[in-house]
Amino acid sequence: MRVLGFGDNIVDRFVDRGIEYPGGNAVNVAVYAHRLGMHAEYLGVFGDDDRGRFLRASIEDAGVATTRSIVRSGESGVSSLQVVDGERVFLGWNGGGVTVREPIDLGDGREEYAAGFDVVHSSVYSRTESQLVRLRGHDALVSYDLSSEAEFREGAYLDRIAPFADLVLLSCAGLEENEAFTLLDDVVSRGAVLALGTRGTDGALVTDGRIRRSAPARLIPEESDVVDTMGCGDAFLAGFLVALHSAGWRRGRNPGGAALQQALQAGADAAHDQCFVEGAFERGRPSPDAVAAIMW
Repeated sequence: MRVLGFGDNIVDRFVDRGIEYPGGNAVNVAVYAHRLGMHAEYLGVFGDDDRGRFLRASIEDAGVATTRSIVRSGESGVSSLQVVDGERVFLGWNGGGVTVREPIDLGDGREEYAAGFDVVHSSVYSRTESQLVRLRGHDALVSYDLSSEAEFREGAYLDRIAPFADLVLLSCAGLEENEAFTLLDDVVSRGAVLALGTRGTDGALVTDGRIRRSAPARLIPEESDVVDTMGCGDAFLAGFLVALHSAGWRRGRNPGGAALQQALQAGADAAHDQCFVEGAFERGRPSPDAVAAIMW
């Protein structure tokens, strides 16, 4: 299985630790897929500053190639966070820097490159919406993370994404199961093949509009040394994707109920393991401006 992370990268700056880590939704899914034994690469825009070089070196050190990514003049994206009772709390960000301001596209041969992967994953933070239609003409499965913000639940936005996505992930934390399934069914009705919802410790659920499956979270004993929850949702998605593709999921060949159930469990296992990892995938370094970070 070949996985491509397509889009965002960012530095996660923990103001309470004074440490910054490499991350980003598209980056994390690729790194976690590699961690599960898959071949993974990353395609995106790096800033030409020190943090851009730090990000690229960290991703490659994690085993994920970045050879087709590009560098643009400008600052890298930075998010500020702190950990409260084991949960990471976002304090703000600088808008994503040049990675978001001048996002990657599929020109200059990058469309053919991306088409060579089994799964291409992107997100709302990547600003790749206009590029998804170009992937639809190829066999690569398209995965897309809609995160949790209300603006990405609006019908107009969903209609830009769902018709071109094989799997859409939504954070459904705080929703009852029936409410979450109603939201997921709406995404499927707009064109997505599968809609996956994660609800933290309340578990996860998935539907293709006909089959519904849910599974509990793999809970961690209170005495365990949880580091933080950074990247847990991305880890869940990577585990889910790897399991489902391994079970035979391909474009035009929808998975059955048993495969969906097993994929939910694989996602829960991956998310559980991520709770014991510093940052998204470690490789932290001292952040001299962390303590005095501006809360955007």
